Amino acid sequence: METDKRLLRLAAEDNVLTAITTLAAGEEVWIEGERVRLDARVPLGFKVAARAIRQGEKVLKYGVPIGSATAEIRRGEVVHTHNLKSDYLPTYTWERQAEYFGQTH
Repeated sequence: METDKRLLRLAAEDNVLTAITTLAAGEEVWIEGERVRLDARVPLGFKVAARAIRQGEKVLKYGVPIGSATAEIRRGEVVHTHNLKSDYLPTYTWERQAEYFGQTH
């Protein structure tokens, strides 16, 4: 299925695509054979949904989960911190680091 060449799928199982150039709000792109109008500006390097992603569903990039959707995400919608929660960030907090390495701060 046809996908705009300005959107890059990094692994076959990904449910997001990465913008390889900045795309303007209102611009139309093809995603898997469907014409989609972008609701918001997509900066270079940002992710857009390749398909609808349900709230709570894992977001896959590089073929691995990078977080969970905190809201329903439409095909072509920007996927970022406003609708994605990292499943890994807490391991990098000072409190969790102390648990893992026996350190205090």
